[in-house]
Amino acid sequence: MKHNTLKIIIAITALTAAVNIEAAPTECTKIKDGGITDLQDNPITLGFDQWGYNYQAHMFNGLYDNYSRPETPVTEGLVNLSMKWSDDWLANVDCDSDSKLDRGGPGGTGTSIGWLTNHEEGDYLGNDDQYHHYTYFVKIIYVGPAANPDPWVNARIWNDYAIIEEVYNDPYGGYHGNDRSKLVNPAGLGYWTN
Repeated sequence: MKHNTLKIIIAITALTAAVNIEAAPTECTKIKDGGITDLQDNPITLGFDQWGYNYQAHMFNGLYDNYSRPETPVTEGLVNLSMKWSDDWLANVDCDSDSKLDRGGPGGTGTSIGWLTNHEEGDYLGNDDQYHHYTYFVKIIYVGPAANPDPWVNARIWNDYAIIEEVYNDPYGGYHGNDRSKLVNPAGLGYWTN
């Protein structure tokens, strides 16, 4: 009996040690530590930057033309954009030591595998020489490479991603709400997760 008890204690001790080793935190560089840059080697800092990105908060809020981080930020425009994303889309840390934020979660694969939302609001000049207001919202998720048959075929964009919710309102252009025929079924903001 004592021999079996000793085996169980050794097994539990080994399992606990294995769990503790696996649970050890990975050393990641945080934005506040400095040293993380964008693709043009501009430093990424806490809070909103000159383009409208707040990488710590996983969001962008600014003029549409600034989402691509142009060399000279745009200061005037007719379209505002608000983006939010999950940690698996673009993390707010660098765990793979490449001085860039990780895609696919902390220490990720280099591929955005989470979700992203875009909310546009703006005005455009119509054929009647008047400005007209519109709003557009979309949620995009990672779904991976296409299968055969592909359940995402109608909703797929950028090869490995799909639109699960889309709402476009433009009274002048004749758009009111969403067209579910182009979305995965069932569509919806919270139905699909990654």
